[in-house]
Amino acid sequence: MDFFAFVKPKNELESEPDAQQNVPFIPEEMWMKCPKCNTLQLTTDMEENLNVCTKCGHHFRMSARQRIHLFADGESFAEHDAELTGSNILDFPGYDQKLEKARQKASESVLCGECLIGGVRAVLCVMEAGFMMGSMGTVTGEKITRAFEYATGQGLPVVVCSVSGGARMQEGILSLMQMAKTSGAVKRHSDAGLLYITVLTDPTTGGVTASFAMEGDIILAEPNTLVAFAGPRVIEQTMRQKLPRDFQTSEFVMQKGFIDAVVTRDKLKDTVTRLLKMHGYKEAVQ
Repeated sequence: MDFFAFVKPKNELESEPDAQQNVPFIPEEMWMKCPKCNTLQLTTDMEENLNVCTKCGHHFRMSARQRIHLFADGESFAEHDAELTGSNILDFPGYDQKLEKARQKASESVLCGECLIGGVRAVLCVMEAGFMMGSMGTVTGEKITRAFEYATGQGLPVVVCSVSGGARMQEGILSLMQMAKTSGAVKRHSDAGLLYITVLTDPTTGGVTASFAMEGDIILAEPNTLVAFAGPRVIEQTMRQKLPRDFQTSEFVMQKGFIDAVVTRDKLKDTVTRLLKMHGYKEAVQ
C-alpha cells in the first residue's frame, strides 16, 4: 500500500518571523566585552566603576585625562608644557602620518602638570596609551624632565602614572637618550630630599621601565599589570623556554621585590594621599 506525504504549501504571509528581527540592536559604543571573563557590560556601568570589570575586576586601560580626573582634586590640575609636541626629526618614513593620527586622541604620550591630591600640592605626570601606546619620544622625555625640575624648584613631590610600549623607534637614539635625561632629573629631585611615587599601569615596558618608571621611592602598580623590559614572547623565543603564566605581572614582580604594593584602582588615590602625608607633605592652605 502506498503512502503519500501531504505537505502544506508554504504561505509567505504565514511564515515565521526572522529570529534576528526580535533581537534588539545595541550600538557597539554602548557596551564593552571584558577580555578576561568575556562578560558584556554597559559602557556607562564600566565608567561608573572606574573602567574596572564589575564581574572579575579586570582593569581596563584609561586615558590620561581619565586618570588625571581620578587623582586630581576637582579641577585643580594645571597642565604644563602643553605646547610641546613631537616632530619627524629624523625624517622617518611614514612617521608624520602616524603622528597626525595619534594627535586625534592626544597631543603627546604624556601629560604633566601641578594639582592637588588629597589637598596636597604635587606634580602629576600621566602617560597616554592612546598616543602610540605611550611610547617615549624626545618630547615625552623633555616634558617629564621639566616636570621634575619644576617640582625640585618648588619643593613638591612627584607622582607618575606610566603606561608605555617602550622607546619610540622612529626617533632612534634620540628617544633612547631620554632614559638618561629623565633619570638625571629624578636623581636631582631625590637629592633635594623630595618624594617620588610611581604608579605602573598595563603595560609598562621597554625604555620607560628601564628608566623613570622604576626609579620611584615608592612603586605601586595596578593588578595584573605587565611590567617588563622585553615582553614574554621575546624572552621565550630567546631562551626557548616556556615561562610561567603569571610571568611579568605586577603580582609576580612584587614577589621578586621590584614593586612595593599592588593596589586596585578604587584605592589608588587614597593610598597615594596617605603616602604623601606620611612623608610630611601638608594640605595646601586654601
